[in-house]
Amino acid sequence: MKKRLFTPGPTPIPERVMLRMAEPIIHHRSPEFGEIMKRVGRNLKYVFQTEHPVLTLTCSGTGAMEATFVSLFSPGDTIIAVNGGKFGERWVKMPRSLGLNVAEIKVPWGKAVQREQILDAIQNNPKVKAVYLIHSETSTGTATDVKEIARVIREKSPALVCVDGITAIGAHELRFDEWGIDVCVAGSQKGLMIPPGLSFVALSRRAVAAMESSTLPKFYFDLRKALASFEKHDTPWTPAVSLIIGLDAALEMITAEGIENVWARHRRLSGALRSGIDAIGLKLFSESPSFAVTPVWVPQGVEWKALNKALKIDNGITIAGGQEDYAGKIFRISHLGYYDDLDMIAVVGALERALVAQKYPFEIGAGLSAAQNALLVGEPSTIDQV
Repeated sequence: MKKRLFTPGPTPIPERVMLRMAEPIIHHRSPEFGEIMKRVGRNLKYVFQTEHPVLTLTCSGTGAMEATFVSLFSPGDTIIAVNGGKFGERWVKMPRSLGLNVAEIKVPWGKAVQREQILDAIQNNPKVKAVYLIHSETSTGTATDVKEIARVIREKSPALVCVDGITAIGAHELRFDEWGIDVCVAGSQKGLMIPPGLSFVALSRRAVAAMESSTLPKFYFDLRKALASFEKHDTPWTPAVSLIIGLDAALEMITAEGIENVWARHRRLSGALRSGIDAIGLKLFSESPSFAVTPVWVPQGVEWKALNKALKIDNGITIAGGQEDYAGKIFRISHLGYYDDLDMIAVVGALERALVAQKYPFEIGAGLSAAQNALLVGEPSTIDQV
C-alpha cells in the first residue's frame, strides 16, 4: 500500500529534493557550498518577497523564534503576543521564561485576532517593543490577516511587527517589504518541502537596528553572528549541509513555478478539500480558514482513534489529530507544500472510505464529486511542470 502523508509538518518531499540530498556530502566551508548558500539566500528573499536578509538557521522553527526574542530585546522589555492556539501559547511562555514582559492577547481557538484587539493592546502598553502574530496557526488551521494587522501596528506604534510564518510561508501570500513586516520566521518541513531541521528568519532594517541594543544572553542563537555570516554566504556554526542542499533544490522548484502560482495553488487545493468535507456533512473547525491545513470536527458517533486507524492502516493516509483540549475532537488535513489536485482527491476518497467503515451516514461519492468540481473550476496545478 502506498503511504501518503497529510500532516502539517513534516510534509511530503519531492523526489528531486531527496535525490539531491542523497548526493555525496560536501564541506560547509568550501567555495561550492558558498555558491549554494548564495543561491539559497537569493531565492529565500524571493519567497519572502523582500530585499532584506533571510537567515538560515540549523534548528526548528521554535529555535528561530527563540533567536528573535534573545537577539532583539532586553530583560523587562514589553512585547504583545497573540495566543490563539498551541503555538501562540508557546510564543507567550517562551519570552516570559527569558525575562520579557508579555502582554497576551488571548483569542479562542479557531478565531483570528481582530484589529481592535491589537489597538487596545497597543494603547494599554505604550512602551511595547514588538507585536508577535501567527500568520497561520497550525493547531487550529486559522489564518490572520497579517497585511491589515501590520498596517494597523505601523500606524499606531513604533513596535516591531514580528510574524510566525512557519506554516504560512509558501501557502499564504506574504509580502515582507510591502506590508511593513520587521521579522518573519519559517520552518523547513512545511511549505518549503524539505525535512525538519532548518528554520529561516527575515529581518528588516529596524529589526537589525534593534539587535544592537539587545542585552539578553545569547550565543548559538545570536542573530548578529548569523547576519555577519550571511553577508559572506556562510553560517557561523556547522549547518545541516544535506538539508541546505535539499533546500536549494526545493527553492528552484518554487521559483520556477512562481510564488504567486504557489499561493494560488494552495488556495485552490484548500478550497477543494473543504468543498469535499462539506459535501460529506462534516463541519470545519476554523472561522478563518488557513490555506495550509484544514481542521475538521470529528462527527458525532465516530471515534477519532478508530477513524484514524481506518485512514492509516486500511488506506495508507496519515493525518494529524487535535491538540490540547481538542485532542480526539478534531482532526487536521494538510495541503501545505508538495501537493497537487489528485492528492486532494485521494485524501477525500480515503476519508469517505474510513467513514463508511465507521458506519457514518452520508452519500458515498458526494465528497469526491464536490472536490472534483471545485478543482475543475480552476487551472490545473503547475507543481510538476517545473
